[in-house]
Amino acid sequence: MGAGGREHALVRAIAASPARPRVICAPGNAGIALDAACFAVKVDDVRGLVELAVREKAGFVVVGPEVPLSLGLADRLAEAGIPVYGPTAAGARLEASKTFTKQVLIKHSIPTAAAGIFSETGPAIDYLRSRPAPIVVKADGLAAGKGVVVAATRGEAESAVRAMIDEGRFGKGGSQVLIEDCLTGEETSILVVVSGRDYVILPTSQDHKRIGDGDTGPNTGGMGAYSPAEVVTAELMSDIERRIVRPSVDAIAAEGIFFCGTLFIGIMLTADGPMVLEFNTRFGDPETQAVLPRLASDVLALLWAAATRNLGGYSLQTRPGHAICVVISAKGYPETYPSGDPIEIPAHLPQGVQVLHAGTARDPSGRLVTSGGRVLGVTATAPSLREAASLAYASCEAIRCSSKYYRRDIGARQLRRA
Repeated sequence: MGAGGREHALVRAIAASPARPRVICAPGNAGIALDAACFAVKVDDVRGLVELAVREKAGFVVVGPEVPLSLGLADRLAEAGIPVYGPTAAGARLEASKTFTKQVLIKHSIPTAAAGIFSETGPAIDYLRSRPAPIVVKADGLAAGKGVVVAATRGEAESAVRAMIDEGRFGKGGSQVLIEDCLTGEETSILVVVSGRDYVILPTSQDHKRIGDGDTGPNTGGMGAYSPAEVVTAELMSDIERRIVRPSVDAIAAEGIFFCGTLFIGIMLTADGPMVLEFNTRFGDPETQAVLPRLASDVLALLWAAATRNLGGYSLQTRPGHAICVVISAKGYPETYPSGDPIEIPAHLPQGVQVLHAGTARDPSGRLVTSGGRVLGVTATAPSLREAASLAYASCEAIRCSSKYYRRDIGARQLRRA
């Protein structure tokens, strides 16, 4: 269930299972429609999605985005007797409420930034003036990856607070704000398949959130990712598992939540050690597009094991090499951008390259056109990151679209270290 690049990656990975499943998707997009039957049911139509699953006799449902999870889709599917990979509404609250997650992290002594929680402008601004800049202002609720402002000055932070609380920029999602000290270092994304207290850590990756090269401009839903993130050494990964992953899984269980799904842990690698930036409760986008191609294990079997509480002792197999995903967006994203621009993708792509669709549709004449801010994800795998990046960027150049925009430095930090 879903309509983005993450869901296209999941559809392809699940369809490739030796079980040879019939895969359907709701609502899907123009690219997913080439790989699976798509049904025009919106992701926030919980009743319609459950009815679709029942009508199509679905034996297993994998939920992609956060919105239906926060609305209780997994709960309703379970009530209908359909196994589901994705947390209940109680588990999805770890993403739907940043303040709830912060309180869990602090309560269970999991490393994270100092913070304050506010629903009124005055106390929030008083707190801002007591903290050093830069500082981070987050809308409490879901905001499609855009509800985070890394303010360089207190003035910028105060403007963000007023926009969220007083002006309602993110609706109810911004009526409460989380103000955090700004952590510095490199970020990494840790995707963990969780079933209760059992878990499997997927290959590391690093996302690029800012719209512009050199990590400039506003935050987006993600402009590209690569895997593995070599900054996370085996020793550091062991430390992250000991200090963050295991305690986080145990903390969620201790809160009375049976969590089945992907726990996405955003981590900043600071001078004081790894610290949690955020929890998401689904696969990351675009991290998924770079991580899944590196799995040698049957993705369907992995998710099924989690959903049926048989994840204990699971041994994950990965492929050698590197993967990179470069997101092609419409010019103007994440603010205002055109829609309906024709897209031409080469009929033949280099070996190791695939184009995953996100914001695409068909116009009345059947042409492939843009229909969202993030349009395509060009994913390449190769023995080295440099080779993968070269393949991906050559393919980006070959795609024709008048409003095409993409960052040209995905993976550059790791390449400079190579």
